[in-house]
Order: sequence, then structure tokens, then C-alpha cells
Amino acid sequence: MGAVKTATFNINNINKRLANLLRWLGVAQPDVVCLQELKSTDTAFPVDAIRSAGYGAVWCGERSWNGVAILARGADPVVTQRSLPGDPQDFQSRYIEAAINGVLIASIYAPNGNPRPGPKFDYKLAWLGRLLVHAQKLIDAKVPVILAGDYNVVPTPFDIYPTKSWDDDALVQPESRAMFKRLLDQGWTDAIRALHPSEPMFTFWDYKRGRWGRDAGLRIDHFLVSSALSSRIAQAGVDKAVRGEEGASDHAPAWMVLGREGKRARR
Repeated sequence: MGAVKTATFNINNINKRLANLLRWLGVAQPDVVCLQELKSTDTAFPVDAIRSAGYGAVWCGERSWNGVAILARGADPVVTQRSLPGDPQDFQSRYIEAAINGVLIASIYAPNGNPRPGPKFDYKLAWLGRLLVHAQKLIDAKVPVILAGDYNVVPTPFDIYPTKSWDDDALVQPESRAMFKRLLDQGWTDAIRALHPSEPMFTFWDYKRGRWGRDAGLRIDHFLVSSALSSRIAQAGVDKAVRGEEGASDHAPAWMVLGREGKRARR
């Protein structure tokens, strides 16, 4: 397999920001895209526009909230999971998994968890616990896997701008961070941090309080890569300028490239 560029992008309403998405696809030319927060029903998903841009797509929509999708340039992803296993009564559209050219790829939109304490934070931790169980099964299968998406977890204080204003937020709580660390301890590689150990690499800037203008960002969109692929991580980055466009999502697309060789080469 040649070099493959995979991206993850919380689009924050795919129909409202379809022009932004199509413009970025044309410029960035990713091979695979994981989308989150579609805020669209299944029937309202803009499949014709996506296909016209050269991408096959699979998706799980949800009216007004959530929703995840996987796009593949010139290919049709083969769905393996339409929800995160472990709770048949959970109908929120937060996980979709598909095979593309021999690689298993998941698009993840983990719960926000606010306000906390309370049932939403409990649900966040339970959902991440189910992700841990499923991720371990994927690790044990020793297959090439990419778990990409909006985890709604700021892994460490380095992944957020200097502030105390988020101290009570679910994204930075010790319990949330512990769940993310447990994922890494299974053997997953945090691709962006692996290639950029000394740069914050923010992916999200809240609309409030002028946070975009002062670069008050958070890193909550991640690629976790299984050991079968980790030696091929060649490049990774964030298309930060996309966040500054008119009508932009509050997230910027993050991306990584799996190279032909095992050697890593920072872009």
C-alpha cells in the first residue's frame, strides 16, 4: 500500500457547512475522512455532493445532534460496526467503523459530559469504558486499525492553552484523562503527539470569548493507531486555517499520513 492521508474533522453540522467541507476536500485531498457531529438525519446526509467530490461514504445520522461518517476517495467503505458495542439501549450516533483497503477505520464522537457531576458525565465515562473494551479486542486481533475522531478529552495540561476557565469542564477531568491514558496503555499510538511532542497542536477553539482570535485552543481530536500501523506514521498536522474561514466549524481538520516505509519523517 502506498502513502495514505487520513483526516478527522468535527464538521459541526454537515449541511450548514457543506461548502466549507467541499472546499477543504478539494484543497487537502485526503484519502479517508472521519466526520463527526453531522447534526443530520440519515436521509438528509448530502451523499450526492460527497460523491460528486469523488468520495464514497458511510454514515450514521441523528436529528439535531451527534452523527458520524467515514468518507473514502474513490472507494466505498465497508461497514463493520454502526455503533459502539456494549449497550444495545444506547441509540446515540457516536461510532461507525469500516474497512478501507485492508485497514479498519473508526470515526468517533465521544460524549462531551457536561455538566458534571451528573448523568451526562456518567454517560461519558461509561461510553469511554465501552470504547476501552472494544479497542482492546481490536488490539488483540493484531489488525491495522485507526481510531480517529473527537474524543472530547484534553489528554494533558499541555493540550490546552494556559487557563483555569476550563477547570470544572468534563474534557479536562482526571477521570476523562485516565480513560484516554488507559487507551494508550493498550498499545495505541497518539499519532499527532508522537510526531509533534513539543507543540500544542490545538484542534478546537470555542466560539465564545474570542478564543479563536487569541489562539485559546484545545487538542481533543485524535488519531489512535494500532501497532500494526504505528511504524508507518510519516506526517501529521492540523489544517488550522480552516477554523478561520467564514462560517467555519469550531474544530479544524486534523490529519496524518501513513507512509510506504516504516521510517517517520516530520513534515
